[in-house]
Amino acid sequence: MDGILCINKPANMTSFDVCAQIRRKFNVKVGHTGTLDPMATGVMIITLGKSTKLVQYLTHSKKTYQAVCRMGIKTNTGDIWGEVIERGCVPEFKKPDVINILNSLLGKSMQKPPMVSAIKIEGKKLYEYARKNQIIDVPERPIEVFSIKLDGIRENELVFTIEVSGGTYIRTICEDIGTRFNTVATLSGLQRLSVGQLTINQTMELDEVLDKAELMFIDPLVALKNYRQIEVEDPTFIYHGKKVELPYQDDRILFVFNKEPLAFYRKEENVYRSERGLW
Repeated sequence: MDGILCINKPANMTSFDVCAQIRRKFNVKVGHTGTLDPMATGVMIITLGKSTKLVQYLTHSKKTYQAVCRMGIKTNTGDIWGEVIERGCVPEFKKPDVINILNSLLGKSMQKPPMVSAIKIEGKKLYEYARKNQIIDVPERPIEVFSIKLDGIRENELVFTIEVSGGTYIRTICEDIGTRFNTVATLSGLQRLSVGQLTINQTMELDEVLDKAELMFIDPLVALKNYRQIEVEDPTFIYHGKKVELPYQDDRILFVFNKEPLAFYRKEENVYRSERGLW
């Protein structure tokens, strides 16, 4: 069984739990394209069988979230479910000021991943260090905020929708918002609305998936639509891993054969070289 599923992850469940249930049900290799925190909900892309080869290409897709940022609290995890380590004032929200502060986050910047993340440093995930109260130096990583929109203002919370590059941590974004208000803040709610071309409207509930004997998969070419796709009539040169000269500036391109993804090629200087075969 090979394919891509778009799941609406329920709250109170880890991403690992979601994959484990699907693995047990269908007895197949399972991967996913980005961890969602246990309390977070929304779009979770699951790959089965051969489609797990696509994980790295789906992981780096743009992602959209609706987030809730609570002011006046800082926790050891960056979200409301952690231990409170600092309290601050709750500012008086004026809509124009809020919009200006949110807009100040637009564009490219560097972000330090939180210690509760699954990023590996020297072979161990950051949250494994955090559980042992070990503090290590975590290098900053480039991120980009493509759009951000204020959805609502509550007594002590801001609700906003944000589109970001893959690998961006929204809990850190919330902490940055607090800093800009000269106080502290933490993430108190999160729903992922999209991953690349796949949106919350295309998701299936986990219970629905587990109840089915056969699954309806997402077309991989739709899921990979953010890459340039080139249909080939004769794939022999791809099977042989030959380099190709093409007049494009894309970092990666996807070769397609018979409407199926065949291989990713990566640009190196003036040619494209085979990076990953998908057959």
